[in-house]
Formats: sequence, structure tokens, C-alpha cells
Amino acid sequence: MGRLRTMTAHRTSVRIALGSPLQLLLLALSFALAGYAGVRLLADDWFGVALWFVGAAVLHDLVLLPVYAAVDRVVTGGLGAVGRREWTGYVRVPAALSGLLLLVWFPLISGRVAERYESATALSADGFLARWLLVTAVLFGCSALLLVLRLRRATKQRPPVAH
Repeated sequence: MGRLRTMTAHRTSVRIALGSPLQLLLLALSFALAGYAGVRLLADDWFGVALWFVGAAVLHDLVLLPVYAAVDRVVTGGLGAVGRREWTGYVRVPAALSGLLLLVWFPLISGRVAERYESATALSADGFLARWLLVTAVLFGCSALLLVLRLRRATKQRPPVAH
């Protein structure tokens, strides 16, 4: 009887966490905005947009994910071999941000749509590769600087070893 009472009490104490009314309102508004954007996006060329989404998902899951998982395994293994596995975040974050920028801006970085970009915006498409390389260098430089500062602070906080 005691076990049945415990199970019943457990079942009645389960609640669904919905969040505050403001969170629910913001969530509903974001779904409404996404729905509106989807309707507007699909109005002109729904087949092309759907094909792009499916192609992007397939490309990511079958090509990109195995590639960056393998690169991450190599970086983790290399840093783990020198006993500094905790440093992987200082490589992962700038590499992920740089890769994301490359993925988003690849048509302009590669120069494949330079004419179309120039005709649509009246701006030159030159310099996207140089800017992406500069942003990548800054990301890795800031990450390396942050690692050096944290290592310096850790060595200052450590008491000297008496011999």
C-alpha cells in the first residue's frame, strides 16, 4: 500500500514547465514571424527553396558533419597527446565561427556570383576572400591571446613549489 501511495504521489507532482507569460508571448510571436517569412519566401519559388533546404540538410549531414568531426578528432587527439586536451575550445570556437562565415559567404568568397552581386547591389564583389581571411586570423589571434592570458593568470595564482 505504501508503494502505491508513493507512485500516486509521484504522478501527481509531475508538471509541465511552460515558462512565464512573457516567454510564451515571445515564443508565439517568433513562430508567427517565422511562419510569415516562410509564406513570403515560398511564394515565388517554393520548389527552389525546398530543394535548397533539402540539399543543405543532405550536404551537411553526409559531407560536412563527417569532415569537421574528423578534423575535431585530429585536433583533440593532437592536443591530448601533449596533455593539453582542455585547449581544444581555443581551436574549436574560432574554427567553427570561421567555417560558418565561409559557409554563409562562400558564393562571394569564391567569386562565383560576383557579376550577379554587382548588378543587384551596384557594389564591387572584390575583397570578400581577403576579408574572410582577415576575420579568421583575428578570431584565431584573439583566441590565442585569451589562452595566453588565462595561462598567465593560472601561473600567477599557483604558489611557488619549494625544493
